Amino acid sequence: MKLHKSKNLFYSFGYAIQGLFSAFKQERNLKFHLIAIFCVLLAGVLLKLPSIEWIICILLFGIVLISELINTAIESTVDLVSPEINPLAKQAKDIAASAVFVSAIISVIVAGFIFLPKLFLIFK
Repeated sequence: MKLHKSKNLFYSFGYAIQGLFSAFKQERNLKFHLIAIFCVLLAGVLLKLPSIEWIICILLFGIVLISELINTAIESTVDLVSPEINPLAKQAKDIAASAVFVSAIISVIVAGFIFLPKLFLIFK
């Protein structure tokens, strides 16, 4: 089977957007991450984050979302090539999921450093 590679840049963007919508439809955790991002954005606006902290938050948003998308792609690929239960398939899926988990935990820790001091000032 020969794979078709798009020569049109706009089609490539379209495929990427289709992938985002597909992942959003099938992945509950991606929805959770997007809700968390919305909450952080709202808190950042209310607390008037400085530019450097916005940059850090945006980078962390990207890392978590990219991790989740790669995890979804790995899970789909593993399901395709190994539809039956296989210990190596489970290991691949678990390791991919752990990448998302680690990126999310790091993001929460960094968010604590950014937001907790501001909240302590408000409630002091």
